[in-house]
Amino acid sequence: RDLRMSRGLGDVYKRQGYFFMSTKLRTYVDIMDLHNEVTGSCHFLVIKFPNNETAKIVVDCGLFQEKENDSYNRGFPFDADKLDCVLVTHNHVDHTGRLPLLVKQGYRNEIYCTGATKMLMPLALVDSCKVLRDLSRRNNQKQLYSEGDVNECVSQLKAVEYEKTFNIHRFVKATFFKNGHLLGAAMILLQIQYEDEASINLLFTGDINFSNMFFDVDPLPNWVKELPLTVIQESTYGDMDKEEIVPVFKQNVKEKMEIGGNLIVPVFSLGRSQEILKTLHDMQKENMLDSSIPIYFDGKLAIKYTHIYLKDGFGLNDDCLDFLPDNLTYVDEGIRDKILSNTSETKIIVTTSGSGGYGPAPLYFQNYIGNSNTLIHFTGFLFEGSLGRNLRDTPYGDFVKINGLILKKFANVEFTSEFSAHAKADEMINFLNEFKNLKAVLVNHGEIDVKDNFAKRIAEHVKVKNVAVLDRNYFFRVGPYGIAKSVPTKFV
Repeated sequence: RDLRMSRGLGDVYKRQGYFFMSTKLRTYVDIMDLHNEVTGSCHFLVIKFPNNETAKIVVDCGLFQEKENDSYNRGFPFDADKLDCVLVTHNHVDHTGRLPLLVKQGYRNEIYCTGATKMLMPLALVDSCKVLRDLSRRNNQKQLYSEGDVNECVSQLKAVEYEKTFNIHRFVKATFFKNGHLLGAAMILLQIQYEDEASINLLFTGDINFSNMFFDVDPLPNWVKELPLTVIQESTYGDMDKEEIVPVFKQNVKEKMEIGGNLIVPVFSLGRSQEILKTLHDMQKENMLDSSIPIYFDGKLAIKYTHIYLKDGFGLNDDCLDFLPDNLTYVDEGIRDKILSNTSETKIIVTTSGSGGYGPAPLYFQNYIGNSNTLIHFTGFLFEGSLGRNLRDTPYGDFVKINGLILKKFANVEFTSEFSAHAKADEMINFLNEFKNLKAVLVNHGEIDVKDNFAKRIAEHVKVKNVAVLDRNYFFRVGPYGIAKSVPTKFV
């Protein structure tokens, strides 16, 4: 049985030889996702060996941010204290936000990540804990985890170097490879080898990008590309090609500042905040932006991350060591009140969060959404149901709900994907075609329709034996030669 047969993908997968091999495996891996769409990333792996040993591994353990998926945040469909290992691709809350819950429920082994991620993650988890505390009070719910759980979780982080293979089980090795998605981000290769059996090789892309304005990204080594391989591939922008991205941000900022008014740029704390500040810095140097225009930077976590960037030590490119624009002010609560009330001053406000629903951003929206002299310019992915998505989709002059207030939208709202930290569909197809012996691709981390359509494109344009779509409903049994079968999960 296969859920995808009912979604019109069955014929495509049959042509690819989908799970028509023998299911009598010796060593095999059952892989399932605990997330159906974009947030809450968590892969659960159960590896069975011929000697009856079992290894249970989790790759990423993120927080669900879509309201309809909030119930999934409360627990796991496995025993945390029975896990052998946890690995983390990068420091975004939708990939790390439930790690303290995992620890709270009994996980006591290492949490492997890169050195940069180990340095950055404590800040993210403390901030996440505060947000969850506020939400639990508002919703009259028990808090998901405490600061004590965060501290215990942080004590279990273990930093690993890029491209240094290490054992996480006597039959399982792991290697982290640099990923342009974010400072400290990694793709993770698992190599499962039982005695003289054929190996099972799994590559988790995490959220993937092949370049970054702050550091260089080397391609995967050839020895990885030559492995018989199953790739667990993200698909956030699986419905968009790179050529469809039209850079508009600099021109929009230039035009807005020339006529005067307010510019609000919602940003993610880590990565996007620093990229937007560097872009404004570059615009000043290129005489596209008057250095006398005040730039306000709001968001405690984003400011802390920015200070870490400025310390270097992460192999940043030389031209990125001084990336702050002139006339920049870090915002505290006292300054914020003045900015909120002074809607007539021409200024730029860079504020968290990137999707608009958290941090100071909603305060700015409620004060400025009715101001026709304001441009709100989103620069990152807006998931369905987010405040940013609602602001973008609400027609000019219609009502929008912000922090419980019903307000009319007269501000201009723009969006660009040019800063996206995710590779686009054509780039991911090219990436997959670099592998010489691709056995299977399991598509994950995308909106449902996007995942399905991207899976079809992979089946059509990539030389691969099996293609499937991961979600909560099925797990896939993977052996050395690809997917053996799929089985419905007992949790939905």
